[in-house]
Amino acid sequence: MTRLQSLLGIELPVIQAPMAGVQGSALALAVSNAGGLGSLPCAMLSLEAMREELSVLRTGTQRPFNVNFFCHVPPAPSAAREAAWRSALAPYYAAYDIDASKIQPGPGRAPFSADAADVLESFRPAVVSFHFGLPSPALIERVHSWGAKILGSATTVDEARWLEARGVDAVIAQGVEAGGHRGIFLSEDLTTQVGTFALLPQVVGAVKVPVIAAGGIADATGVAAALALGAAGVQVGTAYLLCPEATTSAVHRAALKSEAARHTALTNVFTGRPARGIVNRIVAELGPISVAAPAFPLATAALAPLRAKAEAAGSGDFSPLWSGQNATGCREVPAAELTRQLAGGR
Repeated sequence: MTRLQSLLGIELPVIQAPMAGVQGSALALAVSNAGGLGSLPCAMLSLEAMREELSVLRTGTQRPFNVNFFCHVPPAPSAAREAAWRSALAPYYAAYDIDASKIQPGPGRAPFSADAADVLESFRPAVVSFHFGLPSPALIERVHSWGAKILGSATTVDEARWLEARGVDAVIAQGVEAGGHRGIFLSEDLTTQVGTFALLPQVVGAVKVPVIAAGGIADATGVAAALALGAAGVQVGTAYLLCPEATTSAVHRAALKSEAARHTALTNVFTGRPARGIVNRIVAELGPISVAAPAFPLATAALAPLRAKAEAAGSGDFSPLWSGQNATGCREVPAAELTRQLAGGR
């Protein structure tokens, strides 16, 4: 048994990565009941929706599960930047007959807050994880007071040390291969981002808490390799995207099963913050990194009507097709079966 299994009370050293927008409680339940650690992403949930999903989890399993939040600082909206972004999108609006003046701005994703903690406290999940750093020390202390273990994502050794110094119980070492949003938070310099198997041993050597490897791990061989390099467990996301319990859209599923999945990029065009996804039309034509995109998470609203119209026509041209660099583990099998396979059939 690894340090992580002992720490979190799980049978298998496998954490299902929280993936906002492509999953709910069903995937988390399946993974937790299979002996791994299922995760519920809450960044895109209202407080009421979060309460409902947590109720489902609490009713559906007696095993530990993870609840995940973002920790970004909401930006001040910039009319000039929003206008520049909509100008860049204008040809697409015209092609789809969309009236840009009727598009309402929206936050898209919310950071962890005292209000979220109020909802969470009545459920007292065993694990709470954070992306983009950590919330205030007071909120960290509050989460710990329930007996919850706290996980934080690090993309560099400096970030891992920063997280350990502020009381996390384990560090997720997120390699550059990982799908979805980069957890980078001490800088915006993407040249600091390295591969999982380069980052992992450096983080293991730099901190005393257990380290969880994330990024590009898609099968039992990858899990074994991570454990051999000192990881106490792994976090896997992309491999779960085709599971029936995931809410991955039809166009996203089709892309993951196609040759297109071999070409991913870090792009900010969907949210304003670098995240890895399959290269599609909007990424290729306006990105991957666009200086016009508003700060995270304000880029999302202007793309929403384009995404809706394109997806209705069966196209993923304007959809965030999140995927890591290794989609070979994506299989249309129940999440419980996949979890056990990742752990080597244990």
